[in-house]
Amino acid sequence: MSKPQKKKNEVAKPVMTGLDRLGLRVSSMINHPTAQLQCWVTVHRLDDDGDREWEEVMGLLSETDDLEMTFNDEDESVTLKWKRAAEDDPRVEAGDFEVAEEAAPF
Repeated sequence: MSKPQKKKNEVAKPVMTGLDRLGLRVSSMINHPTAQLQCWVTVHRLDDDGDREWEEVMGLLSETDDLEMTFNDEDESVTLKWKRAAEDDPRVEAGDFEVAEEAAPF
């Protein structure tokens, strides 16, 4: 038997890397409404989070101003804490945000 051939006009699905998945997971945890109200979140390292990906994301987070990181050795998690931005903070202007409409990567 022969393998089914792909159609010529078929579009290949984009593949998410481990770094993309971890970055998306951490970003969604930070942006979750509960985390935004309490101004902290604990990110647990999953079995499929590679060393390189974990170190790269943690390195990027460590470079972020006003973000406190606490590494929890017993379960390899990281607690991120931040201060709520003041309403008069020029970095937080309601009109500055545009919602990008794009397809979900999954």
